[in-house]
Amino acid sequence: QVQLVESGGGLVQAGGSLRLSCAASGRTFSNYAMGWFRQAPGKEREFVAAISQSGGSPYYADSVKGRFTISRDDAKNTVYLQMNSLKPEDTAVYYCAAGLLVTLTRSSFPYWGQGTQVTVSS
Repeated sequence: QVQLVESGGGLVQAGGSLRLSCAASGRTFSNYAMGWFRQAPGKEREFVAAISQSGGSPYYADSVKGRFTISRDDAKNTVYLQMNSLKPEDTAVYYCAAGLLVTLTRSSFPYWGQGTQVTVSS
């Protein structure tokens, strides 16, 4: 079992930045690929970014490419999502997830955090 706790969400103006963190515990963090997903009110949870166990070749949704950066620090058992140039449409609850495969699909990640709210005002 892997436990995940997100932090770093909040209210920010359009054009601003936030860095989300997700601290993992319970199993060997470096064994897991990590992902970030988000869910806006009334919408499906969607893929944002993912990073492999090695940290190479991260994947991004087209909507965030060039603005968001996913990274991991295995020494701290933490994955990050740096979000720059935020837009109102980025408003959502952001979830981190852990799995053995780095994919873009929710079903490939069996472990999830409780989420952190990000609100971008116009």
